[in-house]
Amino acid sequence: MTEVALFPLSQVVLPGGRMKLRVFEPRYIRLVREACAGGRPFVSALLNPYVAQTHPDRIFPLATLVQITDFTQLDDGLLGITIEGLQRVELADRWQETDGLHVANGIVLPDWQETPFLPSHQQLTQELKTVFAQNPQLESMYPKPHWQDATWLAQRWIEILTMPPPLKYQLMAADNATPALDALCSWLQQQDSE
Repeated sequence: MTEVALFPLSQVVLPGGRMKLRVFEPRYIRLVREACAGGRPFVSALLNPYVAQTHPDRIFPLATLVQITDFTQLDDGLLGITIEGLQRVELADRWQETDGLHVANGIVLPDWQETPFLPSHQQLTQELKTVFAQNPQLESMYPKPHWQDATWLAQRWIEILTMPPPLKYQLMAADNATPALDALCSWLQQQDSE
């Protein structure tokens, strides 16, 4: 168990995933500064918009330990960072520091085991290639995509698909990629039949 700072977001990044963030609140500037100095690590945590801001369940209890891979000053003067997901972490004993920064004890969870790439996953690959082609900024973050890796595919889809946060959390919290892959394949079949 290790102490981690929380960066709550409406989107998720999972192991192997990458995301660009704009940092402007003082508590998150401090979080970035501490992480860059080799201090306390931080996690990307998913917000639950269906509960009140002050409620303990406002932040889901599963997060992703991340590292900063790039930072820059944006055109508007704000700090821009790129984060990469490392490992899923279960959050326990959460509290807030005086500036409002959320902190918790994090328990590292095992990585998803490699899932066999099935013929039904080929459509997931093709559709994700289309999404990447339509979003050059997203595509540029993955110079070596793992198109034939079912676990990698499932994680990228969970990150980019718009879905209710409780469902996203349920897929993230599974022990492997199978529930996400099954849900994604079913969803694509429904899209094709409409």
